[in-house]
Amino acid sequence: MTTKLDRRPPASAPEAKGFRKAILLVERGTKEAIWDCRMCGQCILHSTGLSCPMRCPKSLRNGPCGGVLQNGNCEVLPDQPCVWVQAWEGSRRLPLWRDHMEHVQKPVDWRLQETSSWENLLTGRDRHAPAGWLAAGEGDRER
Repeated sequence: MTTKLDRRPPASAPEAKGFRKAILLVERGTKEAIWDCRMCGQCILHSTGLSCPMRCPKSLRNGPCGGVLQNGNCEVLPDQPCVWVQAWEGSRRLPLWRDHMEHVQKPVDWRLQETSSWENLLTGRDRHAPAGWLAAGEGDRER
């Protein structure tokens, strides 16, 4: 028996491209308006207190650079709050994901920029680390 999934067009078909474009437009419109999203294609908002880490002028994905001013503002843009101070404060309000702030995130795979993180999550494209990157503990020698 054939199901609807069996009859769906291939991802390269015009219908699929139109659907993918529509998803991207909805995602971009929503996430830019609410979180000032930069469309990196690998969204970790839930892990960063709903603060987009790509708003950091240094594009740091794993915490502040060490140049946070005493007032909590950014050293590069001193009139703006540090994205990572906002992330920490936001994470305290998200009990389900609070401990995610302490997880080391993979570096950004810039090939996914301007693509849908929703699609990348569903297809697994966002799970691949850039070449040359080892996860914590990988490659460690036994002593």
